[in-house]
Amino acid sequence: MTLKANEIKVGDTYSEEVCRNLSRTQIVQYAGASGDYNPVHTDQLYTSEIAGYPSVFAHGMLSMGMTGKMLTNYVGHGRLTSFGVRFTSQVFPGATLTATATVTGLREEGGENFVDLDVSTTDEDGTEVVKGTASARIDA
Repeated sequence: MTLKANEIKVGDTYSEEVCRNLSRTQIVQYAGASGDYNPVHTDQLYTSEIAGYPSVFAHGMLSMGMTGKMLTNYVGHGRLTSFGVRFTSQVFPGATLTATATVTGLREEGGENFVDLDVSTTDEDGTEVVKGTASARIDA
């Protein structure tokens, strides 16, 4: 899909389920891909007995990456010009995540069109786990 300025307006939203039933295997695979082997992501005994969490949990950047997938599906490949988030809650194994982009602005700069977006990803209970903003180049 390629987003076009004449097809959207401020307040429009786009949502996508980006993960269903996140597995411990996916979390460990991300640890390997990222090189981040913090035991809160991979070691159940450490996480529950020392760190005090009920379970291992996903890396924030894994949640951000899944959110980014939704953004590129919405605005088109290679069009993001900025993307930043805060991690607002842990994502535990079994989570189903839904990412939403809300159009907050449309603008033109240097002859190009841009869309500004608020971004939020929530789990199956409605708990926000990622909150941020993004901008992207769009067609006229």
